Amino acid sequence: MKRDSLAFAVSGVLFGLLVGWILGSQQSGAPVPAAPAPQAAVPAGGAASGTSQPPPFDAARAAELERQANADPKNAAVRTELGNLYFDAERYDRAITWYEAALQLDEKNVNVSTDLAVAYYYSNQADRALAQIDYSLKLDPRHLKTLLNQGIIRAFGKSDLAGAQRSWEQVVAIAPASEEGRRAQQGLDGLRSAHAADTAGGSGR
Repeated sequence: MKRDSLAFAVSGVLFGLLVGWILGSQQSGAPVPAAPAPQAAVPAGGAASGTSQPPPFDAARAAELERQANADPKNAAVRTELGNLYFDAERYDRAITWYEAALQLDEKNVNVSTDLAVAYYYSNQADRALAQIDYSLKLDPRHLKTLLNQGIIRAFGKSDLAGAQRSWEQVVAIAPASEEGRRAQQGLDGLRSAHAADTAGGSGR
């Protein structure tokens, strides 16, 4: 689902943007610019979400799920499905509503918690996203997708590249051969390449 797109956004396109962002800010001497819009993230399928339309919203399915949710106030699964449905349609405010409702019923569901964090991030609420990530990591300190997302949000939401590096190093240390581990390593390589390029450029001044 597209809610996974942030976790798998660390691709060549994303890190091309990241390297340019780092070098541009360092070489100009200007303050670090605001993070790129979340839509710059690249979904698992490889196409940038900013270049394609969200999938058609299934209003009939949403209405049916909401009917089920209203009929069963303690059903966390149907609320999670509603969150997923709205997230996939890039209706993040509604996704947040349903993820929050699901998490109230299933407080230890780390996947829902991290999906909620991603929805906050896509709604330009980086601080809230990171606070939710912290909650996810209290549930599971080694949750790979959470750690990977933490690094992305730190980098793009807070301009905290050192923090992003720490997050991605944890992913690589835990599961280097996993998809998350490979993406995290790409991130670390991008940061190191940017630093090396900046050092080389600075030596010639």
